[in-house]
Amino acid sequence: MMAELFGRVDGYCKGKGGSMHIADFAVGMLGANGIVGGGLPIACGAALAAHLEGKGDVTVCFFGDGAAAEGEFHEALNIASVWKLPIVFVCENNQYAANNAVAVQHPGVDIAAHAGAYHMPGVIIDGNDVLAVYAATGDAVIRARRGDGPSLLECKTYRWHFHAMRNTPPAETRSADEIRSWKARDPIARLEQHGLERGVLSAAEIGTIRERVKSDLDEAVAFAEQSPFPDPKDLLVDMFAD
Repeated sequence: MMAELFGRVDGYCKGKGGSMHIADFAVGMLGANGIVGGGLPIACGAALAAHLEGKGDVTVCFFGDGAAAEGEFHEALNIASVWKLPIVFVCENNQYAANNAVAVQHPGVDIAAHAGAYHMPGVIIDGNDVLAVYAATGDAVIRARRGDGPSLLECKTYRWHFHAMRNTPPAETRSADEIRSWKARDPIARLEQHGLERGVLSAAEIGTIRERVKSDLDEAVAFAEQSPFPDPKDLLVDMFAD
C-alpha cells in the first residue's frame, strides 16, 4: 500500500492508482475510487453476489457525510432494502465534507435518520469509541447474515486535519474550542485508557505496540522508496477502455 501511495510499481495497482484507487481483491477489498459516493452501488453489487452465492459473506461499505448528499446514497439504500441485501452501510460522519460543515449540506445533522425511509435500522454511534463501533457492527453483521437485510451505521467522528492539502487549514475555518474538544476524544487514547483501567493492557505493552507500529511504518516507507517507478511503456497496460 505504501508503494502505491508513492506511485511505485510494487504497489497494489502497480503505482497507477495512487491514494484514491487502492484495491486488494485477495482480502475482499474491491477498491476505493475518486467519485464521491461511487462505492455505494459497487457495494450493492458485491452484496448481491454474496446473497446469490449463499456463503454467509457480508459487504461493508464505508463513505462520508459528504457522500450522503449524493444520489447514489439513496439509490443504494433503496435497492439494498428492496432486495434485503447482506450489507452494512457505514457513514464516517467527520462533520466536514472538504470545508463544508454537515449542517450546510443536510437539513438534519443525523445521516442515520435516512434509514427509516428505506425500512432498515439507522444506528448513531460514537465513532471515537472503538468498542461501541465494534458492538454495533457485530449486531449489523448478524442481522445481515440471517437474511434481515441492510443496516446504516453512522459513526460520529471528526477530521482534525485537511481534506486535501489544497484546502484551507481547519484552524482557519473552525473554532479552537471545537478542535480542542474533539481532540480530547481521541479514539486511540480512549482505547488505551480503557485497557489500562481494566487491566488488560499495561503502559509497557502500549509502548511496545507503539514502537512496533513505528517500525512497521518505517519499513513500509523504506520498501516504497526502494521500489521503481512504473515504466512509461506500460502506460496502457491494464487499460480496458479509453
